[in-house]
Amino acid sequence: MANLPDQAGVVIVGGGVIGVSCAFHLAEAGVDVLLLERGALGAGSTAKAAGGVRSSFTSRVNIELGLRGLAEFERFPARFGQEIDFRRDGYLYLITDPADLPRFEHGVALQNSLGVPSRVVEPVEARQHNPLISIDGVHAAVWSPDDGRATPDAVVQGYARAARGLGATLCTGVEVTGIDRDGEQIRAVRTSVGVVRTEVVLCAAGAWSARIGELAGCPLPVTPERRQVVFTGPIPGRRESVPLTVEMPSAFYFHPEGDGLAISLPGGPGDVGFDSRYEPGEWLPALAEAAARRAPSVLDAGIRTAWAGLYEMTPDRNQVVGEAAGVARFLYATGFSGHGFQMGPAVGAVMRDLYLGREPEIDVSELDVRRFANGTTTKAEHNIV
Repeated sequence: MANLPDQAGVVIVGGGVIGVSCAFHLAEAGVDVLLLERGALGAGSTAKAAGGVRSSFTSRVNIELGLRGLAEFERFPARFGQEIDFRRDGYLYLITDPADLPRFEHGVALQNSLGVPSRVVEPVEARQHNPLISIDGVHAAVWSPDDGRATPDAVVQGYARAARGLGATLCTGVEVTGIDRDGEQIRAVRTSVGVVRTEVVLCAAGAWSARIGELAGCPLPVTPERRQVVFTGPIPGRRESVPLTVEMPSAFYFHPEGDGLAISLPGGPGDVGFDSRYEPGEWLPALAEAAARRAPSVLDAGIRTAWAGLYEMTPDRNQVVGEAAGVARFLYATGFSGHGFQMGPAVGAVMRDLYLGREPEIDVSELDVRRFANGTTTKAEHNIV
C-alpha cells in the first residue's frame, strides 16, 4: 500500500509522460510534488505510444511544442543518464488527395518560418526516402528529416528517477476518488488509500481526464478513442533507417519495430470509449488493404503480435493546457489526441511556469479549455497520426 504524505504543494494526477515530466520540472523548481497513478508509471496511453517525435504540425503552438520535445530528447541521455533510443529518421507524409496539397504547403511554410526544414517533394523522391512504399496514387509528399522516434517507457523512467532525486513523491496503485473544495478553493484530494491536503491539483490523466475534471468542477472535453497496432515479422532487405511514414488522409502509418514494422490505421466510430482490447474484426482487413496499397511487402511478413491503446481526443484535436477559471489552482494538461509523448518535455516546463505564475516560454493561451465554451476553438490539427 502506498504511504501518502499528509499534504503536498501540488498533486499531479496521472503517471504517463506528461505527469512525470510535470513532476520533474516542478520538483526542479523546488515545488513539493506528489504524483498519483492508479496503475504503474507509463502503463496507460504512454505504454502504447508509437514513440514519434516531430515538429511537422500545422499550428504555431504545436510546432513549438514539438521542437522543444525534439531538443529535449536529443540531450536526454546526457541530462538524465537514461538511454531512450532517440533517432532522427524523419517523417514522410504521402499526399493522395490533390485537394490536400495546399494545406500541406501552408503547413510547410509555417514550419519553415519556425526553423523546421520540412519540404514538399515529388513522389519519386519520397520513394528514395522510403523504398518500402508504393507511390501509385501519391500526388506529392512532405519530407521532414529532423523528426524521429524514441522509446516512451525509457523517457518515463528517466523523468521519474530525476523527479524522485529532486524530492518528488511518486505513488503508484493509488486511485483518485474525490477532490474536496471550499467554494472555489481546493482543499484536499481523496484517494483509495487516504486523503492528502493540497490547494493545487494538476490533471495529467490522459484519456481518463474527464472524470478528474468532473471531480474538480472543471469540465474537460476529453474522449477516449481506441487505436490498434500490428507488429510484423522481419521485412527482408529493410533499411535500418526508415522514416515514420503516413498516408494522408487515411492516416495509415508504419515505422520500424525490431526487424519488422509497426503498422496502424484509425478505426471507426465503434472505437470511441474505454475498451482497449485488441479487436481485429473489420479493422484488420481494412489495415491489410491499406498496407497492400501503400507498402505491399508488409503483407509477406506476417503478424508477430498486436495490441490496442487509447488516444485522448478533444473536439478540435488539439490538447487542453492551462488553469481553470472557476476552480482556484486546478491545472490541466491533457487531450493530446495522440501527441502527448512528443510534447511531454515542453508541457512539463509550461505547467511549471503556470504553477509559478510566470509567462511560459511557449504561448499556450489558445489551448485553454474555455475555448470550447466560448466558441473560439482553434483550427483542428490537420496532421493527426
